[in-house]
Amino acid sequence: MSVVLENVRKNFEDPQRPGGVVTAVDGVSLEVKDGELVTLLGPSGCGKTTALRIIAGFESATSGRVLIDGQDVSGLPPHGRNTAMVFQSYAIFPHLTVAQNVAFGLEMRGRGRREIESRVQSILELVGLAGLEHRSPEQLSGGQQQRVALARAIITEPRVLLFDEPLSNLDAKLREQMRGEVRKLQRRLAITSVYVTHDQSEAMALSDRIVVMDAGRVQQVGAPLEIYARPANRFVADFIGRVNFLEGKITDIGRDRVRILVRGRSLDVPASRPDLRVGEAASLVVRPETIRLAPASSSGPQAFVGTIRRVVYLGPTAEYDIDWDGSTLLAVSGSPLEHGLLLEGTRIAFDFPAATVHVLPHPPDCRD
Repeated sequence: MSVVLENVRKNFEDPQRPGGVVTAVDGVSLEVKDGELVTLLGPSGCGKTTALRIIAGFESATSGRVLIDGQDVSGLPPHGRNTAMVFQSYAIFPHLTVAQNVAFGLEMRGRGRREIESRVQSILELVGLAGLEHRSPEQLSGGQQQRVALARAIITEPRVLLFDEPLSNLDAKLREQMRGEVRKLQRRLAITSVYVTHDQSEAMALSDRIVVMDAGRVQQVGAPLEIYARPANRFVADFIGRVNFLEGKITDIGRDRVRILVRGRSLDVPASRPDLRVGEAASLVVRPETIRLAPASSSGPQAFVGTIRRVVYLGPTAEYDIDWDGSTLLAVSGSPLEHGLLLEGTRIAFDFPAATVHVLPHPPDCRD
């Protein structure tokens, strides 16, 4: 089952301006392919949850269409779309047992007792809750409650499964465990799924593709590696992971590389977009984990030199703030147990592999 949004817009009344409107979703077009898990990712207020609720039928679009498997469902109520939602708050009934919560959707559809009992048992085994049928929700952990919510959603065999930040109430370790289980289950069932989160790591771990949104608009759509390595603009680069921006000027463009002058040094980096122009300002997107550190005394001719101003030890990694002629760069170094920690005040040489760098042109209002 595919899900298609065609130029969907949603306006709300502006409580601050009588007669005014706030545009929560601004002309979003998107296709989620059969069996695919696509994540809507962005900061609070970017329109991702509103877009999800429009797919579910909990909100009506001001304009545009929603199609599920080619059928225009824009005018259908939620129960007419055969979708299922897994909520942030779990939304399970506190007065019902685990089995009764999971069976609820089938009972509403008038299924027979034997079928319900068989299906409930099968689903509970699938989500790892077998043996907990008679427990009440208050006797379950947060992760177990989320499994109940997931079981209740999938037992009705929906055409599309929708997730509204379902793991945000869990602690960090359990959230990491549950996102692996959600992904495994989604792949096993091959249910077309749309997942909403503001957590970049969650989106990277779960998604076939990520839709990055800001101010109601789609900023970029792509596979996790594409989004991280080749962000479409500064917002995406800054929102997905951590980043350094090195400002420079384009001096030459070849078939597959761009030469940029950065603080008096020419760097040849991959050319990954067609809108770069010789003579214009541009930014290099340099991820902290790609920065290579070495003693300043051993620096090569292409290395930059700076001073470590801050050290943060994180166990498997260490973070370094490098003072580079008045600006600060972040470097992340792996395996401190193997390589040791550098000290604050140390003069350090650094560079980065050209293949890991991405070039962004300055937006019109930032160009010289």
